[in-house]
Amino acid sequence: MLVYDKAYEIFDLVVKYCVLLIEFIGVAVLLFTVARSVISLIKHGGHVRLQLAEGIALALEFKMGGELLRTVIVREWHELLILGSIILLRAAMTFLIHWEIRNEKKSDSQPVQQGSTDDHE
Repeated sequence: MLVYDKAYEIFDLVVKYCVLLIEFIGVAVLLFTVARSVISLIKHGGHVRLQLAEGIALALEFKMGGELLRTVIVREWHELLILGSIILLRAAMTFLIHWEIRNEKKSDSQPVQQGSTDDHE
């Protein structure tokens, strides 16, 4: 039993550090995206909303990956319910952001309509 307990402690520690690393990457992606978007906004660059939405979606996916990995070491039902709720909320936010990205790309791909074409009469 001593070997099993030691192995579980090592496994628990490795998973916790992996979760921490994955969530840190998510935070780093979010901070980088926000900084890039602010710079683009100051320079009056195009597609700032699209860049920001894509970065937020990527950061959320890293954060959700960390939460999914955390479920491996959950020991009690209430912890699992909390993690499940967090995962559902992040999945819903990711879905909404991807929907916004699709709409933004669709509106960018549609040509801007000029004024009336009756000028040639």
